[in-house]
Amino acid sequence: MHCEPVHTISYTAQPEGQTLKLKANDKHFHKIKHLSSNLHRILGMTRGPLELEVSISYAAPRKGVPAPGSFRRWVAATLEGRIRDADLAIRIVDSEEGQALNRHYRGKDYATNVLSFPAERPPGLPKTARFPLLGDLVICAPVVAREAAEQGKPVNAHYAHMTVHGVLHLLGWDHENDADAQAMEQLEREILAGLGIADPYLNND
Repeated sequence: MHCEPVHTISYTAQPEGQTLKLKANDKHFHKIKHLSSNLHRILGMTRGPLELEVSISYAAPRKGVPAPGSFRRWVAATLEGRIRDADLAIRIVDSEEGQALNRHYRGKDYATNVLSFPAERPPGLPKTARFPLLGDLVICAPVVAREAAEQGKPVNAHYAHMTVHGVLHLLGWDHENDADAQAMEQLEREILAGLGIADPYLNND
């Protein structure tokens, strides 16, 4: 299995603006332990919650897959105005791992584009207590690339859509019925439009 170290991108809003910092992490996806923190670059103004941490791990070849900063930007745009602080992880996987996870958790024996695993609030934790952990996303790189080609979309635009879609699931949105699906799709359109990305459902029947 191809696996690279986890990349964590976090930022805290400052009165003069907002900055990003990259931190090195170990390889554990569900039990990420921060081993070191170094400020690598300032990316300037950014959108999203006041505090946001997005951990990215690549368990598939990096060719054609967006950089950590792109995923963080898409997450921030999805959460903007909806939550004050958040912590989530995104794992990019190959078809084999994507199929295994989909089979284990959903009983469907094929690799799908994105899986969302919302975090469960610990029992007994007061409702007023801070709990920024949103959960995990698993995005299957070969499926996203194939779908983008089939639908005639830029691959990065499809990755952005899958990220937005998955984060909305972490926030509690779903598409179990037509009304919920239409509401979720419209919200996705609005978020993606703000990122300069075309309607992902146009000519996608």
